[in-house]
Amino acid sequence: MKDVKATDSFIFKRTGHLVRNRSVLAAMTNKQSHKDGTISDDEIKWLVRRAKDGFGLITTAAANVSEDGKGWEGEIGIYSDKHVKRLSVLTDQVHNYNCLIFSQLFHGGMRAPEVLTGKAPISPNKIKCKESLSGFSVPASNKDIVRIIEDFTFAAKRCVDAGFDGIELHGAHGYLISQFLGEKTNFRTDQWGGSLENRSKFLIEIYRSIKKIVPDSFIVGVRISPELKSIGISLNDSIQIATLLRDEGVDFIHLSCWDCFATSIEFPEDPKMLTEWFTDQISDLPPIISTGNIWSTSDASNVINQGADLIGVARSGIAYPDWGKNLHDKEYDPKRGPFSVKHLKEADLSDTFINYMRNWKNFVES
Repeated sequence: MKDVKATDSFIFKRTGHLVRNRSVLAAMTNKQSHKDGTISDDEIKWLVRRAKDGFGLITTAAANVSEDGKGWEGEIGIYSDKHVKRLSVLTDQVHNYNCLIFSQLFHGGMRAPEVLTGKAPISPNKIKCKESLSGFSVPASNKDIVRIIEDFTFAAKRCVDAGFDGIELHGAHGYLISQFLGEKTNFRTDQWGGSLENRSKFLIEIYRSIKKIVPDSFIVGVRISPELKSIGISLNDSIQIATLLRDEGVDFIHLSCWDCFATSIEFPEDPKMLTEWFTDQISDLPPIISTGNIWSTSDASNVINQGADLIGVARSGIAYPDWGKNLHDKEYDPKRGPFSVKHLKEADLSDTFINYMRNWKNFVES
């Protein structure tokens, strides 16, 4: 059992960045940005509130690095220099409260609707998808792949210019990076597909390209899904991907577990929880963030004892801006919903965000 509390501070050793406690507001879709990708006052307000009320680290919602990578309406953009000024307002305000802030960078791939982007969505191979008007995605050419790697790289540089402490590459949840990682979505026969090493090449090349252009003090990490059966990512694949990322020297790996207390879908008879599969099998791991169904102080302590260094939350951070601060109370176990509109507005959610959260079962009172 780790002799660590969720309220203890944490240092990213390579860069020296200090996180005042172990609480992380994970990236959360909220649809509050403007049509051109510029971050809105509403989105700044909800993020800054969580910095003010005690979180150690804030992560923005997924920010698309390419205009053709937009996944939904109201999404933050980081594909143009025009986005930097407003993002600087966000980072300045978050830093006023002694809190770190990362931007999550992504490309929707075959999950970037053509009705939003005006272009057929691309993916590693031709895949049936509802986001395309033709019903199928377009296979990415080598030129497309090189362009998107550059888009991630320039987006990371904009994050430096905007004052972010670091970035998180979104390699989870079935978007473009994970589409390259998945056996069911990547069956290419060139250097970008086939073996797991080749399927990981897109992610690794993005990371390497970014590292060449950002300062040494800038934090660069990756979020992955431990298992994603729908696109063919097995637990063993993810463990090997995490090992490759460790060898590359990433600053952190974020395990998007959905439920940190679940066992493996692939190995249901094994009692190990998802984070434990990584921390038990891989030595010299970079810092681990684990996210999924964490509400109470007891939950946070459990995940730390599974080997996580930082505790990511989404829903509990939405409902409770001061969630990180409340972890001082060993008995803290807040109500898990549904929440009244009044409660959510007092937590600085806009009407747009509240209406989006109605899609989550038992989160907003009907």
